[in-house]
Amino acid sequence: MKEAIVKTDFNFPNQKNVYKGKVRDVYNINDEYLAMVVSDRISAFDVVLPKGIPFKGQVLNQIAARFLDATADIVPNWKIATPDPMVTVGHLAEPFMVEMVIRGYLTGHAWREYKAGKRTLCGVPLPEGMVENQKFEKPILTPTTKALEGHDEDISREEILAQGLVSEEDYTKLEEYTLALFQRGTEIAAEKGLILVDTKYEFGKKDGKIYLIDEIHTPDSSRYFYTEGYEERLANGEAQKQLSKEFVREWLMENGFQGKEGQEVPDMNEERINQISERYIELYEQIIGEKFVKAEATSVKARIEDNIEACLKEM
Repeated sequence: MKEAIVKTDFNFPNQKNVYKGKVRDVYNINDEYLAMVVSDRISAFDVVLPKGIPFKGQVLNQIAARFLDATADIVPNWKIATPDPMVTVGHLAEPFMVEMVIRGYLTGHAWREYKAGKRTLCGVPLPEGMVENQKFEKPILTPTTKALEGHDEDISREEILAQGLVSEEDYTKLEEYTLALFQRGTEIAAEKGLILVDTKYEFGKKDGKIYLIDEIHTPDSSRYFYTEGYEERLANGEAQKQLSKEFVREWLMENGFQGKEGQEVPDMNEERINQISERYIELYEQIIGEKFVKAEATSVKARIEDNIEACLKEM
């Protein structure tokens, strides 16, 4: 088992700065390109857990790269190259300060809100009498603010426009792109025996053009159910078999952690870490339909640095 990569500290030619998110280390190259290293860090409830998950970064990066390629006819995206299994290099775009969350089913955060009695989510009315994991008549858009720190917050279309976070013209395009991307992702998932339950997309603008940025259709940004057994489980009120990060959240909640003040992250022993790593690999193989090939596990940071530098020299 390779050592999880939880921290990078590179210094590339023409590097302006580095942004370290919950999972990604993003290197700004000359205010023109980004070199995004997808680390093995794992976050839940907006908290980065203390230990990394081997091969998680490779899984996320390679799934995102495949889906960026598979949706490039719908909307331009930021990806230029994937010079390393854990790295994508692409365009630097000015991000919109909202994340486009789209839900096809009543589950996760939406279900928790519904169960608490709410019948409106991000300005979208929800019908009475729904049950957990039930399919919506049509997918609903439930955007969130894009918090630089702390929690993203639910927000409605009306609030986004009223606060001037996005112009009406651009927001209409974001809605169109989100629906089309979700439809494509749903079709690809169905071919692999999966249901794309919900996901989020991030967009940015460069030279007046909207780009799809960051990851897409990965287990960190999306939730998948298995098609087989879905209806039966729904009818019996049973939990769905799913491939997403929700199993990590559920384990944390079972052990008394929901990211609230005063709560401590439960200990993640080696067995638990290996289980999570295996689940990420399982999702890769299921959604991509190919065997996951583990990248070279020695001198990983040196490999990443060399591959990024070689890529930047060619740009």
